[in-house]
Amino acid sequence: EKMLMRLERDRMAAKVEALEAQVRQLEAPRADVAETQPRKKAPPKRKGDSTLPAAERVNPFTRLQFDPVSVETFSLQKTFKGHLMSVSNLAIHPKKPIVATASDDCTWKMWSLPQGEIVMSGDGHKDWVAGVNFNPEGTHLVSASGDCTVKLWSFEQAKCVATFSEHTQAVWDADFHDSGDFIASCSLDHSARLWDVNSQRCRQTFRGHVDSVNAVMWQPFTNNICTGSSDKTLSIWDARSGLCAQTFYGHFSSCNHVTFNLRGDTIASTDSDGVVKLWDVRMVAELMTINAGPHPANKARFDRSGEILAIASDDGLVKCWNLIDAKLVSELKGHEDSVHAVVFDPFGNFLVSAGSDNTFRLFGSHS
Repeated sequence: EKMLMRLERDRMAAKVEALEAQVRQLEAPRADVAETQPRKKAPPKRKGDSTLPAAERVNPFTRLQFDPVSVETFSLQKTFKGHLMSVSNLAIHPKKPIVATASDDCTWKMWSLPQGEIVMSGDGHKDWVAGVNFNPEGTHLVSASGDCTVKLWSFEQAKCVATFSEHTQAVWDADFHDSGDFIASCSLDHSARLWDVNSQRCRQTFRGHVDSVNAVMWQPFTNNICTGSSDKTLSIWDARSGLCAQTFYGHFSSCNHVTFNLRGDTIASTDSDGVVKLWDVRMVAELMTINAGPHPANKARFDRSGEILAIASDDGLVKCWNLIDAKLVSELKGHEDSVHAVVFDPFGNFLVSAGSDNTFRLFGSHS
């Protein structure tokens, strides 16, 4: 019996030794593979959250006076066909004669003015692009798209450096805070959101509208954003608390766009009946109603004096109103279809418009 037990023990020891050898063989190749595979780079660490500047700040434009732009002398100077589909929005570079265009062809593009030579193109969205804006330094651009995302683009790196995807439906527009550290966006999902450029996360969600939020813009040199909605209202929100500070009632149809003058004390809002309303921000009161209908008024922009308002109309015209006299002073013709967007250059030398005819057009005076 002792002999049998000894034999059994030796047999088991041999089995254990064989199994250990197999394990060593199996582990050896894995070690080799691990050594030959390149190590994955750790994702770059995100910076910490940005801080909104002090609530009480001086708007440098408050005491500045500018002459109104002579839109009555403007006429069509140039037409640029740079997109395959409708051009939905425009933005002027803060420091250079460059315009950015957003299009239903899923791209945004930058063009030099007045030559109209392409500077850069952004491909990356999977659906139409409805909003574009430059940061105050002119080093980055933000785009808003029907693919439910907001993208941040760096000109230095010539690529998209961040994608914000918390909106659940199409995003209509996005705008930079004057610090350049925050972006506000608005969406078909009835909300607006605050994005932190440095930590690349959503810092605030503004809920209160009961229909699509079609437009968003920062009140100049404040921490307030203004939104316009298909629920026929405008609202001003405190970016710090996420709460609604004021709501403006008066439109009888969907509000398409909101814009501030440089001093930040007046809002212009447009609606789908072609009605444009001016609002006193401090008094929360209606100042003026302009009937630019019956076709929808898609967007509007103040000139730098705050006395001229250009309205992008669905009837193919850019309608320029003198707000001191409440009179239509010029109708700029050239587009063959709806005009979706309009913007003045910072120095008042020209005006750029964009439309459903796949073009953007430059209006100015003959030199």
